[in-house]
Amino acid sequence: MNTLKQPLLRPVVNDLTLGVLMLDTRFPRFPGEIGNGMTWPVPLQFKIVRGATPTRVVDDEGKGLLEPFLEAAHELIDLGVRGITTSCGFLALFQREMAQALPVPVATSALLQIPSIQTMLPQGKRVGILTFNKEALTERHLRAVGVSSDLPIVGMSERSLFRRVFSDKALPSEADFGMLEAEMADAARRLLSENPDVGAILCECTNMPPFAKVIREATGLPVFDVVGMIRWFVSAIQQQD
Repeated sequence: MNTLKQPLLRPVVNDLTLGVLMLDTRFPRFPGEIGNGMTWPVPLQFKIVRGATPTRVVDDEGKGLLEPFLEAAHELIDLGVRGITTSCGFLALFQREMAQALPVPVATSALLQIPSIQTMLPQGKRVGILTFNKEALTERHLRAVGVSSDLPIVGMSERSLFRRVFSDKALPSEADFGMLEAEMADAARRLLSENPDVGAILCECTNMPPFAKVIREATGLPVFDVVGMIRWFVSAIQQQD
């Protein structure tokens, strides 16, 4: 008689956690950034929203792109993801519409963290925002995620390498990480020098998380970004054994 125990059969569990709606880009994705798979210890499902270029999302406020983002999100949900996020902080404009239209939680932008961060800060301190483009980050974006429009904001210079690299016309050979670090540190120091009451920094841009360390070193302040938000999001929706 065979006395060997049979292996315990477990149900197959879909281990997908979060679906990431990616802009239609060609620029490099450094480790530590949302679009680099090495950033994540759990499986994420990525989907490019064709036609959603940085210019259309940032400069044109995403006009005509809500439906393509919703369609792409439904495709990811059909695959089994249990939450949706995006690869651009300016998609805060779609937060309410997407949350209302989709059957899973949605976090479109790192800007969603600001109310919670503000609650944690000492009296008299405010959240400061580092953004890809200050002129393009309008009151509409902030109001869409319940954020006051009077917060200190510093954007990357129009002539900066950062703005050039993370654009529609980026050349991979231009992506000098050391120079990008220096630009990010300078922007963070400018934010603090112009606004001494800043007690924490929020990086709007999803390309900024690889530079969080240099921002902390330059300012001595806590730095929040989309990667930290997504790790928190994933921990809430991930199925455990």
